[in-house]
Amino acid sequence: MTQRFVDLGELSGPVLLFGGPYSNVQAAEALFVQMRYIPIANRICTGDVVAYCANPVETAALVRNETGTIVAGNCELQLASGEDDCGCGFDEGTACDLASKSWFPFASEQMRGDVEQFEDLPEIAVFTHTGRRFAVIHGGASDVSQFIWSTDRDSVFQHEISLLEREVGKVDGVVCGHSGLPFERQIGARVWINAGVIGMPPHDGRPQTRYAVMDAGYVTFHELRYDHQAAAQAMREAGLTQGYELSLESGYWPSEDILPEGLRRPRDVA
Repeated sequence: MTQRFVDLGELSGPVLLFGGPYSNVQAAEALFVQMRYIPIANRICTGDVVAYCANPVETAALVRNETGTIVAGNCELQLASGEDDCGCGFDEGTACDLASKSWFPFASEQMRGDVEQFEDLPEIAVFTHTGRRFAVIHGGASDVSQFIWSTDRDSVFQHEISLLEREVGKVDGVVCGHSGLPFERQIGARVWINAGVIGMPPHDGRPQTRYAVMDAGYVTFHELRYDHQAAAQAMREAGLTQGYELSLESGYWPSEDILPEGLRRPRDVA
């Protein structure tokens, strides 16, 4: 399972942790304005820079220029390998799987000639902060596109941490993205942090997206307000109308069939 990894050494001061720009250039622009006080070297992206939204080229260029480290997401790996699907881990026939058959070819066509930037991205980044060592991955250590949820059993996290430590040595915490829902979970002496994604809302009925900041030994989650209406309109103009454009405005994903039961919207919410 040998994976490319980079050791960033000791990072001091606040560290920006974010994932899933998802070709949403409006969200990426807002994030970097809001986080301009954090040095670029202290900005880490958990991957999936390019995905659902309408501006893959612009988003990739902006994130690359404004981020110290980008960990390869499944979308970057698939694009760099010339694959014809996103490798997101959606079960066949789910709403997300069906939608990906439209947005991924769009992203692939738009990024044609620019995918070389994804070829050498690390799959794991390691850094030390306030005396603790963290590893950053995209989804799981066993599978880049593994969905790991806040409601999963401890054994799921323990297995992934064990696999990860075989690659990079002991860690005090893991930072990931992919599933899109931010959370922090204590697993014994270690902490598992999903930093959330900035390109889509976390299925809570509001258009604001999420990112995390690590500072003084703590992680805090923050809302990102941006011009979500402009992002949705750009998707419509690009013909990307499989439901994700509605998510930018409603705050709800186009389908809940990939979510565990406990993370779905209340039954009385249409």
